[in-house]
Amino acid sequence: MFIKKEDALIYKYDSETVIVEAWGKNAVRIRATKEALMPDIPNALSETDKYECLVIEDADNDGMIAKNDKIHVILSKGGRITVKNNKGKTMFRELSRNRRDVTNPDCSALEIEAREFRPNIGGKYHLTYRFKAYEKEKIYGMGQYQQPYLNIKGMDFELAHRNSQASIPFFISSEGYGILWNNPAVGRAVFGINQTTFEAYATSLLDIWVVVGDTPKDLVEAYSSVTGKVPMMPEYGLGYWQCKLRYQTQEELLEVAREHKLRRNLPLDVIVADFFHWPKQGEWKFDKTYWPDPEAMVKELKDMNVELMVSIWPTVDKESENFEEMVEKGYLIRTERGVRVGLDFEGNTIHVDVTNPEAREYFWSKAKQNYYDYGIKIFWLDEAEPENAVYDFDNYRYYSGTVLETGNIYPRDYAKAFFEGMKQEGMENVVNLLRCAWAGSQKYGALCWSGDIASSFESMRNQFAAGLHMGIAGIPWWTTDIGGFHGGNPDDPAFRELFARWFAWGCFCPVMRLHGDREPRQPQYGTTGGAHCCSGAANEVWSYGDEIYEICVKYIHLREKLRDYTRELMKEAHESGTPVIRTMFYEFPEDERCWDTEEQYMYGDKYLVAPVMYAGVNERKVYLPTGAKWVNLDTNEIFDGGQNVTVKAPLNIIPVFTRMNV
Repeated sequence: MFIKKEDALIYKYDSETVIVEAWGKNAVRIRATKEALMPDIPNALSETDKYECLVIEDADNDGMIAKNDKIHVILSKGGRITVKNNKGKTMFRELSRNRRDVTNPDCSALEIEAREFRPNIGGKYHLTYRFKAYEKEKIYGMGQYQQPYLNIKGMDFELAHRNSQASIPFFISSEGYGILWNNPAVGRAVFGINQTTFEAYATSLLDIWVVVGDTPKDLVEAYSSVTGKVPMMPEYGLGYWQCKLRYQTQEELLEVAREHKLRRNLPLDVIVADFFHWPKQGEWKFDKTYWPDPEAMVKELKDMNVELMVSIWPTVDKESENFEEMVEKGYLIRTERGVRVGLDFEGNTIHVDVTNPEAREYFWSKAKQNYYDYGIKIFWLDEAEPENAVYDFDNYRYYSGTVLETGNIYPRDYAKAFFEGMKQEGMENVVNLLRCAWAGSQKYGALCWSGDIASSFESMRNQFAAGLHMGIAGIPWWTTDIGGFHGGNPDDPAFRELFARWFAWGCFCPVMRLHGDREPRQPQYGTTGGAHCCSGAANEVWSYGDEIYEICVKYIHLREKLRDYTRELMKEAHESGTPVIRTMFYEFPEDERCWDTEEQYMYGDKYLVAPVMYAGVNERKVYLPTGAKWVNLDTNEIFDGGQNVTVKAPLNIIPVFTRMNV
């Protein structure tokens, strides 16, 4: 049975209801359920973009067609969904293998449903959604996974967050469509050759957003228009950020800032006070034993034109001063079984339940009182997945529902807690650093970084792919720990090589930020509060010897020269949702070779960047796209587009080419 409404096409058969609605230009939202009423679950779409023109017509097969500009959704009399563009090209069609319509070419005795709601005992459904795949299409997006490939066709993804994994279930296809799996449930996505499948392990609703477009830019910017765009990046986000695990005292941090700004005259926009500057987890304040005068520290830094960023963890130790109050008020994540512990790092802790609006307000009130009121305007919102000692997703329950149903919403609501608090205090442009994100996190000022990664060239290649996928998935603000996080000895020649290569690449990332837990670890300083969390070795640019220092100085100053250009890229991201770092095909979709070029990218539309991501390499091949001339940034040599060139890449040079349109 079909029901036509002014803004929706509704299909009903037996216990299932399907709704097709226009949602943004050239896009539709499709929902399906077997519940009596359409469920309302947390999702990524903005209601303000719902109403666009939806034209509903009869189809030749006794079904219906819903049109929204370039997208046409055909809903057959048997309930099968097919999406085409306005030129008649099939973008995707659901893959059901049954005999409900014996004239359909996919008719089969297999009896497999495209929208399979398999009941979980005692509650929600295990939802599997299947649609037919193009054998030779290329797929991009889905957020941050620790793998080195740009084309993710043929890959299998867990739809769940972990430390260094951010599941953002939006992808685009080389065939001209994009899909958002608009469901925060834990699940799985597989981009097979024969079919694409998405699963939610506990849900009552299928909810997808589908867009068609002529270019990747069309698809990504349309997605950003309905899930939100980043604020304008503040000026201090454009330059160089200094960080290490961890400055143990106020004086140690200030000495590093003085060395940068006053003695070496090096540009520095942000310096970071990392974790365990607090007495206990869940006490969001400086430990006065080691940080005796935070207000004076912030003032001295501001006098040097340096902002202080402070690490925040949402973990609450059972022995902390706020634990009992937060339990009483229901502000902490619950466990379904066993002891109420989520992470046992440096204490037995459980995380703040940021899906609870009252818990968000409480959390921010503590940060405001003990940080923001001192003049601290940037927060490092760590543990944003949230990280668990054991990722038993079925053992945790949020205010928003069980983690199996709604778990992936956590990092977005974590960003929202601080974004809304800071906006209420009058901040115009908010940026906070988070270790995870979900669809829509960008509109809450989330700068995502790639987590606790290894210090290796293999890991560097993984982060290279991750940053480009994050941009396609709507997160234009992204960064890494330069040099990797785990390990790495500044005195080791092999690590110095990796560090130099990573540092040069960091110059052409959306945010240039040095961080890491270097070896050997330093002796414990003090005996109380967070002192038991020891610091890593020195991690300043002068910690790596004279040769590496000169390379770092070169690229810090180059980043400063790029400030005006980077500001324009941030403006474009703010206004249109365009990624700051872009795959080659994003800028050159008509150049077929750019779809197969995986180890270079564009920093905006002007600079082609080709990082060296292998040990012992002193030259590399670069493909220069058609439609432009290209100038080598280091040698000023001019090359025609449409060719491969091999360029020298000694340790102090990252191959970069400036685009000259012809």
